Order: sequence, then C-alpha cells, then structure tokens
Amino acid sequence: MSESVRGVVVSHAAVAEALVRAVAVIAGQSDALVAVSNEGCDTAALVARIGAAVGSEPAVLFIDLPGGSCLTSALRLAHDRPDLAVVTGVNLAMLLEFVFHRDLPPIEAARRAAEAGGRAIEARGT
Repeated sequence: MSESVRGVVVSHAAVAEALVRAVAVIAGQSDALVAVSNEGCDTAALVARIGAAVGSEPAVLFIDLPGGSCLTSALRLAHDRPDLAVVTGVNLAMLLEFVFHRDLPPIEAARRAAEAGGRAIEARGT
C-alpha cells in the first residue's frame, strides 16, 4: 500500500485526545492520528464525527471499550467500508506500533497494533 493509513481514536470524554497527544510527543508524529470524543452527542452524531475524521481514505478505528456507543458507531460506519478496520481496547502501545506501520493495509495495520497492545498488558504483584 503506497498511502499512509489514518488512525482515528474514538473514546469517551477526552481519553482519545490524551492518547493522540502522547503518541505525538513520544513518536514525533502529529499527523498519524485523529481524536474523536463521544461527549455531548448521540449515536448518529458520533457516526458523523467519526466519518468526518476518517474522510474517504483507508483508516483504522481505535475504540476505547469493546462495547457501548463508541464501538457501535464505529461498526456502523465500517459496515459498508472494506477500507476500514476496527480495534477495541485502545492503549498507548498499540497506537505507537500503528504510527510506525501505517503503510500496511488497514486490516494488517489493525492486527499488528492489536497484537502489540495485547503484549503490553500484564499484571505484576509484589
């Protein structure tokens, strides 16, 4: 794939904005991700917000929770768009992986990011 895939982070409140800012600081890339919040809107308005962030280009939608309005809206938009992939449980590790592999097709970029995000999760005790 010759064009870079866009990442859209969709969350409750300002979580997406904070993650996007953190990735920009760590990776030095500010054009790879767009933040979308569900704050103050219904499902139809959220679908419209996500659609505006995605535009007509291929994208990976990173969703905060594996249920709820953010996921429902993302899936509604992605239903008729084979150039969109959806990943739930967004974390900083997966977004960092994504920004450095945006040249992959959306589903491959999504799988790679999800794997990196999963590897970053562990529990430790003393």
